[in-house]
Amino acid sequence: METNFKTIVISDVHLGTKGAKAKEVLRFLKQYRCQNLILNGDIIDGWQLKKSGSWKRKHTRVFNRILKMMDTDCTKVFYLRGNHDDFLDQVLPLEIGNLSIRKDMIYESHGKRYFVAHGDIFDSITSNLRWIAYIGDMGYTFLLWLNARVNHFRRKKGLPYYSLSQYIKSKVKSAVSYIDDYEKELTKIAKARGCDGIICGHIHKAELREIDGISYFNSGDWVESLSALAEDHCGNWQLIYYNEMDFKEKRDNVVRMQNQSSHAVQIS
Repeated sequence: METNFKTIVISDVHLGTKGAKAKEVLRFLKQYRCQNLILNGDIIDGWQLKKSGSWKRKHTRVFNRILKMMDTDCTKVFYLRGNHDDFLDQVLPLEIGNLSIRKDMIYESHGKRYFVAHGDIFDSITSNLRWIAYIGDMGYTFLLWLNARVNHFRRKKGLPYYSLSQYIKSKVKSAVSYIDDYEKELTKIAKARGCDGIICGHIHKAELREIDGISYFNSGDWVESLSALAEDHCGNWQLIYYNEMDFKEKRDNVVRMQNQSSHAVQIS
């Protein structure tokens, strides 16, 4: 299992909400090393924190891990503003050491240019009709609450995790149409900016595909799909899903390396 990447992209963590999988994000970040970490929007959910959300110690631990990556591994961290963490508008653009807070960015790697943005700026509902966006957020929060109850009973029966909201998105025609339009519009923006691809989040649907010759990469989220984008040192991109990670293999490799190191010391 490869654990050292050039760039890792995560988005839509929504720290400060009940649905945020802070422990899983922390565990994920402890498994990998990267030169660049792009936090592509909605990492902190300012909307929910203003209402019924709450900030917990496990949420702080995620940022402590990121700070450690910056200090120990010299990881460059790019925090891009999303619609739920729009409070960042008050400070961006901001550069402090290896931390950069921006609205969006151009990422260049292996001769290719990618336009990186959360994605909400292309969503006319979120941008122009903010009150409708808030209503949609309330509905989504309810779905996540219901989803948690469904999976509580599924775990008792030994069944795997099931995303109710993802199922609804795939069945409602208007949602399917919206996602399709969203993806196509973002690739048009990337092309207009002279880029080879778009890297985004926002709609909580992980994707890695080509649209009209433009690469469309969506990192998904850490509320439902628990996914991230990763680029290796040869410029190849992949989606990593937390639920498919082999933590046992990782532990075995660490133990094996420790045993080899101990054996080498004894020989010397």
